[in-house]
Amino acid sequence: MSKYDPYKEQVLAVCLSLMEDGYFGTRHGSAGNVSVQVDGEETIVITPSGKKYSDLSPADLCVVNFKGGKIEGPHEPSIETPMHLACYQNRKDVSAVIHTHQPHASAFGLINHPIPALFDEVAVAIGHTVDIVPYGLSGSPDLLENVVSKLSNRCHCYILQNHGALCVGPNLEKTRLFTELLEKTAMVYQMALATGKEITTLPEGLPLGLFQLTTMKQDMEIARKESLTPAAV
Repeated sequence: MSKYDPYKEQVLAVCLSLMEDGYFGTRHGSAGNVSVQVDGEETIVITPSGKKYSDLSPADLCVVNFKGGKIEGPHEPSIETPMHLACYQNRKDVSAVIHTHQPHASAFGLINHPIPALFDEVAVAIGHTVDIVPYGLSGSPDLLENVVSKLSNRCHCYILQNHGALCVGPNLEKTRLFTELLEKTAMVYQMALATGKEITTLPEGLPLGLFQLTTMKQDMEIARKESLTPAAV
């Protein structure tokens, strides 16, 4: 039994949930990917490349260190592994990353239109905006660079232009919730835009003020993680 088994089970459970809810774009493909950082280590568990999630067992998942070296797993890790690693390395509050092809959020990536702060509870949870990450081919250095350029806003959700969505968070459970909040907000925003009427957003300054509550929790999570001695892997 591997010490990484509980993390593998968590990742696979989230993958199957996202697949059943249509967040990977299809129910029978292998689009999208999920990872989680091993507590106290510069190591992640991530989905393999090109494998149907419904066919996987926890043993099929990959364990990769922060340098991209594979530690465990019979398959090659996701082609988006560098993007996941960049999120962990550039956002110390992040311990889970979910990349989806969820339809309503993805639609905004086709019109290159960010989603503003529309609801106070969403602003607290996922951030004061959902920015568009400029297009880059899957697994390419361009996509990696473009994702890194947006992470400094400390938000939890991003839309990948002509691609899909990217959600980051302190654990898999909350990050899975962020994908749902993003899809709900994107769907409602589409419905509102379709009326052709003026869209009301939250009062100026309020979204950033609300999100300060979240950044305080992020700082606490960073301090917690820094208190752990990373294992050299």
